[in-house]
Amino acid sequence: MTQTLTLRRPDDWHLHLRDGAMLRAVLPESARHFARAIIMPNLVPPVVTSHDAQAYRDRIMAARPEGVDFTPLMTLYLTEQTDPDDVAAAHASGLISAVKLYPAGATTNSASGVRDFDKVRPVLEKMAEIGLPLCVHGEVTDADIDIFDREAVFIDRVLDPVRRATPGLRVVMEHITTRDGVDYVKANDRDLAATITTHHLVINRNHILVGGIKPHYYCLPVAKREEHRLALRAAATSGDARFFLGTDSAPHTDPLKESACGCAGCFTASNTMSILAHVFEEERALDRLESFTSLNGPAFYGLPANDAQITLTKGDPVTYPDKIETEDGPVTVFDPGFALHWQVS
Repeated sequence: MTQTLTLRRPDDWHLHLRDGAMLRAVLPESARHFARAIIMPNLVPPVVTSHDAQAYRDRIMAARPEGVDFTPLMTLYLTEQTDPDDVAAAHASGLISAVKLYPAGATTNSASGVRDFDKVRPVLEKMAEIGLPLCVHGEVTDADIDIFDREAVFIDRVLDPVRRATPGLRVVMEHITTRDGVDYVKANDRDLAATITTHHLVINRNHILVGGIKPHYYCLPVAKREEHRLALRAAATSGDARFFLGTDSAPHTDPLKESACGCAGCFTASNTMSILAHVFEEERALDRLESFTSLNGPAFYGLPANDAQITLTKGDPVTYPDKIETEDGPVTVFDPGFALHWQVS
């Protein structure tokens, strides 16, 4: 029996589009279903000034398929040299929607990130004053901290002290992967939210390591134990307005993923809505899918929900291409490991 589900058109509150040939190849995969997306600034070189953000936005708009309604929401990459006045001017003009914090060395192209948080305090204070959100990659990078503990340690050592020192700073904990992250958001009613990725609702660390290393499941923050995956699923499907979708869809070509030092990232732009409908149906929460994908994010960012709608239909199994071909090489589409029956019709 065919089932249908109509939602306001979703947004993606954490997206990597890269640049050049990769941008041109992967942008249509997000623009097909998503109306807006928070665009990550970790290019090489990174997007650190308002001039950089305007130039990158222009390149994205030039790559947008003709007739497709898609709005990139730009961000600046926080460095220890970031100018608070430039940030404020970019926000006032409507150019940027957030500033992104990468602890130096935490993930792909994060070498220019923050090491000394005292050096970015003036920027954070200005952001609190003007209400501009800080998007946080929440992991410490200390060599003595186990990679599976880095999110929990970041909350205690960095995030909580920064928030206490900067009252009014609005923070999005991006791509949380632990029960610790879920609990921290739930314990704080104001100025704090979290994005959850599609793939972290589906995989745990066994999927990466059991039966051989699966490079296309390797991401940062890395997937954790099953108990953490279940906590993420409970948060995403709860209807709690503090949790919303940020796919962290991150394209890398297969040679870069399938190498001796494979790049971190899962490319989920193509099939995210099908996977999410499957997950929410399993959790008996299809009535809350719209909140997670289409309502909670705009509410936190102070934007209206989209007027346009999409319809998901459940029927025979739907297939997606195994790979997206780019001029730089093929990009493997995330495989959830189960048949998908929901598709955007």
